[in-house]
Amino acid sequence: MKFTFSRIHSGPVIWSMVLASVLVTLVVLLPLLQMVTGPTLSNLADAFNDPEVRGAVGLSLATSFCAAGICLVFGTPFAYLLARKQFRGKHLVESIVDLPIMIPHPVIGIAFLGIAGKGHLIGDALHALGIRIMGTTTGIVAVLTFVGLPFFIGSAVSGFKKVPQRQENVARSLGASFAQTFVRVTLPLAWRSILVGFIMSAARALSEFGAVIIVAYHPMTAPVMVYERFTAYGLAYSQPVAVWLIAASLLLFVLLRVLTLRGETPE
Repeated sequence: MKFTFSRIHSGPVIWSMVLASVLVTLVVLLPLLQMVTGPTLSNLADAFNDPEVRGAVGLSLATSFCAAGICLVFGTPFAYLLARKQFRGKHLVESIVDLPIMIPHPVIGIAFLGIAGKGHLIGDALHALGIRIMGTTTGIVAVLTFVGLPFFIGSAVSGFKKVPQRQENVARSLGASFAQTFVRVTLPLAWRSILVGFIMSAARALSEFGAVIIVAYHPMTAPVMVYERFTAYGLAYSQPVAVWLIAASLLLFVLLRVLTLRGETPE
């Protein structure tokens, strides 16, 4: 007896799928709805007019996009190398790139403080150059770059792999240099994945809390301010800040979805 797709749809399996989908949606949606609808419009307006809140959200956005920019500059050539070249230890390198996703983020903050402190080769070099990690915007950008890199590189590698090598070879056979081929052929074909990776790394950096609070409680980013206001004043004072942070994150993901949908080709 043949087992057809229609038999699955006519049985209880499809209803279990629907139930699972509803449950997953509710798990994601209900806490966010409660968060968004909890504060009154007056509370949201007061939070928006609070210079400390605007400063924290602005700092989060600025440092997140700065970190994403660093990922873009240094991660793009690295992603191309991973997409195009085979070399011994490549799988190990790819695993190392993904490590920030798995490491507990307070551990990341402690690790940064360890290498940036006095008595460490890197820390002594940074101090000699006048660069400080602890309690500085520089430290925030450093840890945000660390947590955002895997997301950028993963998207960029995927984009470069979709570029046919034949087109690059044709450009090279016509006299174009490697750099000219990369700029005029490869990047125009992979730009959407690179931009998606940029937005993903910025969005991930925007939400970072664990590593940032270890490295720099001040200056205060928006996630740290949510924590600080919750512990000091309770839910009513932390929710409006959280809503504005959610709004910023939502804007980034709307951009991400727009880019992703535009990149899809109808079958």
